[in-house]
Amino acid sequence: MKVVVLGAGLMGKEVARDLNSSEKVEKVYLADIDTDAAQKFVDSLESDKIEVVALNARNEDELRTVMVKGDVCVNALFYEFNKIVAKTAIEVGVHSVDLGGHIGEVTEHLLTLHDEAKAKNVTLIPDLGVAPGMINILAGYGVSKLDSVESIKLYVGGIPTKPEPPLNYTLVFSLDGVFDHYTEPAKVIQGGKLTEVPSLAGVEPIYFDHYGVLEAFYTSGGTSTLINTFPNVKTLEYKTIRYKGHADQFKLLRDLGFLSKDNIVEVDGKQLLVRDVIREALKKKLDLGDKEDAVLLRVIVSGEKSGEQVTYEYELNIKRDAETTMTAMARATACTIAAVAIMVGSGVIQDRGVFPPESIVPGDEYIEKMARRGVMIKETSHRSTIVKW
Repeated sequence: MKVVVLGAGLMGKEVARDLNSSEKVEKVYLADIDTDAAQKFVDSLESDKIEVVALNARNEDELRTVMVKGDVCVNALFYEFNKIVAKTAIEVGVHSVDLGGHIGEVTEHLLTLHDEAKAKNVTLIPDLGVAPGMINILAGYGVSKLDSVESIKLYVGGIPTKPEPPLNYTLVFSLDGVFDHYTEPAKVIQGGKLTEVPSLAGVEPIYFDHYGVLEAFYTSGGTSTLINTFPNVKTLEYKTIRYKGHADQFKLLRDLGFLSKDNIVEVDGKQLLVRDVIREALKKKLDLGDKEDAVLLRVIVSGEKSGEQVTYEYELNIKRDAETTMTAMARATACTIAAVAIMVGSGVIQDRGVFPPESIVPGDEYIEKMARRGVMIKETSHRSTIVKW
């Protein structure tokens, strides 16, 4: 199969690296506006399987010309491009997967294209990062093992293995994305009812080996399509994992208006968006560089099976890859979207249309493919007899 990777940023490069090592992929087109940087990366791999192509993603003609080169397209661009990439994939008849964009109803829009995609014999799967993405697949897999589901609890975090004060945090993806997740409300299901809760609220302790007690709190976007796929559960919540105190620190920045998209100030006659200033200042402070990061994940799915109360837990605890210097977040994200792209292109996934990950990606095969990539997802289960009065 031939795969087009849109975007040669951190995630796009790591997706290309993964696809390059797959026997099922004969050609990878790595498309970006900065072809020099992309070519430098490809040269470091010493591979003739990857070809760099020029792409200005805002030019729809260029986008069509590039996407039609592949059987499957991996969209590793910022989520503002997800709508046009999906539309173009359907137009040119190419399967497409993306890294998500649940903020601003982007993913909801893509799901409305189901009939159009099916008519063109195309499969589109949005939200294939870690959260959303990996957690969706694992949640769907856990639910598939139950007769009925009552609760889905999701916890994910990308953190430095050696925290440095005052924020004890390093960037593992776009800071603009972080700000969005911290300021937009989070959609959850509580007591069987869909509701919204403020991000950075609901702080609770959570324990992981090697890191001890951390904190988890609500952030937007994490429940993604799950709230529509499993609307009848009693509980469905997503929380982000950080070192203790993180939520309060960013809550202060948010409450002061520093993360607002509308807070404009005038300095020496120039109008500045406060959020832009804070973003650039924090980029320097929070740059990951050569520091080691970790991705922590826990998915807890509870319900009934054969007259018993059963809980399935899925846990991930990985660090930066010392051999490739790939960050843990890039590793978990790139491996997820690359593995699913190959499933689509190789015919493992054959349904056509637009589907959320939890509805179409086979969980058992996904866990196996991630293990082959060194991303080990641990499954445990607990059960107790249901007593009915």
